[in-house]
Amino acid sequence: MAHYKEYVGFGVAGNFALHLEQAGESADFKDVVTDDPNGPKGVFPFYMPGRKGQLGIYPLSSDTIILPQEECNVQMEPEVALICDLEYDSEGKIIRITPKFFGAYNDCSLRKEGAAKISHKKNWGEASKGLSSTLIPIDTFDKGGVMDSYRIASFLRREGILMRYGEDVELTGYSYFHTKLIDWLKNQINIQVDFGPLEAIGSYLKDAGYPARAVISIGATRYTHFGETNFLQEGDEIIVVVYDNDKYCMNPILSLANKGELAEKEGISVLIQKVARG
Repeated sequence: MAHYKEYVGFGVAGNFALHLEQAGESADFKDVVTDDPNGPKGVFPFYMPGRKGQLGIYPLSSDTIILPQEECNVQMEPEVALICDLEYDSEGKIIRITPKFFGAYNDCSLRKEGAAKISHKKNWGEASKGLSSTLIPIDTFDKGGVMDSYRIASFLRREGILMRYGEDVELTGYSYFHTKLIDWLKNQINIQVDFGPLEAIGSYLKDAGYPARAVISIGATRYTHFGETNFLQEGDEIIVVVYDNDKYCMNPILSLANKGELAEKEGISVLIQKVARG
């Protein structure tokens, strides 16, 4: 995971229907007005290389989540991450975002009231985020591309029992996907100001020296009832799997997860993390 220390990290908030409501975060965006009421609410940073404070701490791990020392509920957020190239114009505005790879991601989040910014819930130290070490090349991030046949599922193993944590859903179920998502991201990064739970991402990129690459998480999917009502505990095992639905379907994925046989399978990006106490 050290490979991504020079990459900027940011995520998309509210890009899957009902997730914000399940996470108890919809009220955070009550004053945020968007052109599309069904679209994403904004972009948040989770890692800015070289920045002082929490955002400058490298949070990615492919095998561990370390719980914060403070008493706080922590929830897995199963997502897809895009590994992207970034290009800027002479004024420092983003003009091109090119997704190169995708994979399973855990946007692990604190659940606490009163946080002024989304980012305050996202990076509390090392190993507070998860990214699969197995990424899948993107031929084209447009309709008809490789990602169209993929789905995402997630599980939690506790005391030997495996439970579904997030719903098993197709990647094309994201509210914004393909070119629509990229166009929205470029515009949002360039215009987003410090307001409510959001921050001025463009100025952060300037402060970081305009990084050429980014890890972009494109939104958490919906929880099952178990996932919505159960928070992480020391000793849990987290599994986020992004899989090719042309090669696998739900029940075989559940079986492979239960037997611990998801790794090194063609058409699968899997993230498996043990939960430890900080």
